[in-house]
Amino acid sequence: MNTIIGRVTKNAEINTLKNDKQVVNFSVAINDNYKTKQGERKEQTTYYNCSYWINSRIAEFLTTGTLVELSGRISSSAWIGKDGEIRSVLNFHTSNIKLHGGGKRVTVENEPLQKNNNPFSDETEDDLPF
Repeated sequence: MNTIIGRVTKNAEINTLKNDKQVVNFSVAINDNYKTKQGERKEQTTYYNCSYWINSRIAEFLTTGTLVELSGRISSSAWIGKDGEIRSVLNFHTSNIKLHGGGKRVTVENEPLQKNNNPFSDETEDDLPF
């Protein structure tokens, strides 16, 4: 399991799939500061497209700028765009969410999933929206 800490870049959206399952989609940016060999300070931002399948009520708290700590699984996708350039995206399949800052702290954790509704099982891989 991986953990990332970053800020939500746009308000979360709830999408309902054909089978009436709901998924919360949002994106998170993580800033990494480092120094070059010449001593110059640089900042690099990494963006993750995140999905959360367990509790759609969390969406109201996932607003732009909110600091979040996420646990889950990372995957990536790559494709060739219409312009011939290679495009890629990092996806974070979230299983636990902790909200930080703004005077409120909320933790949402997965309840044990039954095999037939586990979004990470092989049986539902075709249902993933990405």
